[in-house]
Amino acid sequence: MLSVAPMMDVTDRHFRWILRRITRCTLLYTEMVVDRAVLHGDRDRLLGFDPSEHPLVLQLGGDEPESLATCAQIAEDLGYDEVNLNVGCPSARVQSGRFGVVLMRTPERVADVVAAMRARVRIPVTVKHRIGLDDLDRYEDMLHFVDTVAQAGPARFTVHARKAWTKGLSPKQNRNVPPLRHDEIHRLKRERPQLCIETNGGVRTLVEVRDHLAHVDAVMIGRGARDDPYLFAHADQVVFGESHPVVPREDVARAAMDYARAQMAGPRFKVHHVTRHLLNLFAGQRGARAWKRTLSEQRHRGPEVIGSALEAVARSRSEAEAFSGSTP
Repeated sequence: MLSVAPMMDVTDRHFRWILRRITRCTLLYTEMVVDRAVLHGDRDRLLGFDPSEHPLVLQLGGDEPESLATCAQIAEDLGYDEVNLNVGCPSARVQSGRFGVVLMRTPERVADVVAAMRARVRIPVTVKHRIGLDDLDRYEDMLHFVDTVAQAGPARFTVHARKAWTKGLSPKQNRNVPPLRHDEIHRLKRERPQLCIETNGGVRTLVEVRDHLAHVDAVMIGRGARDDPYLFAHADQVVFGESHPVVPREDVARAAMDYARAQMAGPRFKVHHVTRHLLNLFAGQRGARAWKRTLSEQRHRGPEVIGSALEAVARSRSEAEAFSGSTP
């Protein structure tokens, strides 16, 4: 199995819609939504999604079993395919709410939350956590956490292969500074073969995905999806064994232009909400610079800027080919 990690300010409904044009099978996640927001906020804005986004997981933040169970019920009623508990976010704001990665200190509490959620819904309940935090970072500490929570019956453990420092590092630094320890996640699967284990952290290619899948049940890609969403173009064929054709980048862009036009009728929508997720669609390709420059500089034109950016890519490629042909 392959999934795209929940990422704040990245995996919103527009990013997910675009990514679903590229891969039909990869599991997608929302951004983390705090239980209080689900219970008291604007649910359509926070939880709304297009039916084409399935399979789709709602990630929740919080530590109160009853409120999270209610949120899980809301997610099921809205049609989400899974609900996931965040036990990995190290941000100061999340820590002040006593949830996220600090919950790794109290695995019994996490088990209570998972049990309450599972008692309320039929859809799978999963847990995403770190390999450790601060000085609670030995393999044995992670194993104790997993064994304790496993008693509540979560469907999957997604383990970020970097530990988190709750003080001294920013959330961004916590995604890069602590070393990756995928081998310990591979060991976890060997020693607990009955559990569904997914590894996450630093994975950026489908070759790496295949390598990890020799050791675990699933792989999650995070920032790699933001930096190069088209890396999933062959995911359905390589990971899931599907045979449908790969969708060209240009077709993804045209579909996004039509999507943006339709979204213009909605409240609070700006074309930037879509085009910001398209900036890296041509990452590593000839014409990528012209594509990004046009989307950034001409976004005032509305959805048609995407068509202009495609024309800029074509011009850039023609000029490069002409220059190459004229070089002795």
